[in-house]
Amino acid sequence: MCERAHTGTALSAGQYPTSPEGLTVCAVTGTRKPRRATVHDVAAAAGVSRGTVNRVLNGGYVSTDARAAIEAAIAEVGYVPNRAASNLARQRSQAVGFLALEPHSLLLEDPNIGAIMLGANAVLSLADHQMVSLVIDSDRDMQRVGRYLSGGFVDGAIIVSARSHDPITRLIAEIKLPATFVGHPPDLDRSIPFVGIDNIGSSRAITERLLATGRTRVGMIAAALDRDSGADRLAGFQQALGDLFDPTLVVDVPLYDYAYGVKGMRALLDREPALDGVFAASDAVAAGALETLREAGRRVPEDVGLVGFDDSSWALRTQPPLSTVHQPARDIGRNAAESVLRQIAGDPVESGVLLDSPVVWRQSA
Repeated sequence: MCERAHTGTALSAGQYPTSPEGLTVCAVTGTRKPRRATVHDVAAAAGVSRGTVNRVLNGGYVSTDARAAIEAAIAEVGYVPNRAASNLARQRSQAVGFLALEPHSLLLEDPNIGAIMLGANAVLSLADHQMVSLVIDSDRDMQRVGRYLSGGFVDGAIIVSARSHDPITRLIAEIKLPATFVGHPPDLDRSIPFVGIDNIGSSRAITERLLATGRTRVGMIAAALDRDSGADRLAGFQQALGDLFDPTLVVDVPLYDYAYGVKGMRALLDREPALDGVFAASDAVAAGALETLREAGRRVPEDVGLVGFDDSSWALRTQPPLSTVHQPARDIGRNAAESVLRQIAGDPVESGVLLDSPVVWRQSA
């Protein structure tokens, strides 16, 4: 660490002696450290006032000649703006929180959450904003993250997997934090925008396609019914079946998870051994169901047609590959980030954006 040199000049705390060349001298190592260029240096080199330099740095108006002179001076003296000080003055953090309300295990395994995160980060990075990942897996996490958001450490938030009556939803509305939801919780404050897909319509479409293959006893492994995505996928399944819908052929599991696909499929086969079609609420659930069907000696698609949802990497890992619904996860992340940035800037945004989610038909059905 460089300490103040012992010279005949009295120095205030935190001040270091400089050489005639404008270098800071380290008394401990004897090395010379280049002094950081300041706004004063830029102003002197450009022949303008410090206020004119600050207007350029903050996006204000100056004449074309003055701007050109200041930009040349910045390059000449090697000035780098102090973003931390600027953000403090504007009461901005230049950061956006990415809130995933999922168990830690699922967060690491779910390719959709990862793709949404990467899409959001790409947009935030281009806007010089840092993405802060905040995982909420417990009541303690909820309280901690709530304090963090209330403390002004982020300028906005993207919320993934919110459930009905989540405290975090109410908090964001109360503190008026610029935010966008991925999905549309039923009790969502109408002032908070969302980005998602038509889960009902897409689930209805893939179930109708499955029924068109001649399946007559079709069940569903319905996951995450405490979220809009899970509840809507079940609603679409029921709409497609109409009078053929049998509630005993719906198994409810808590998460979009491979292990719950295994358990859910075992429960379905116990209820209806003659089952010949299955809609799994996600590709991970469908992959678990496929493993159980194999163990039971049921061939896919010859004996049982199986479809999933998401068109994630799970859909291509299985043999046969899964028929599924394409969820544009990266585009969802990008749209959510753009929505938050527009709100931070004070620009108008759409209250809700639904992206296309077409059926992708493969060999599993």
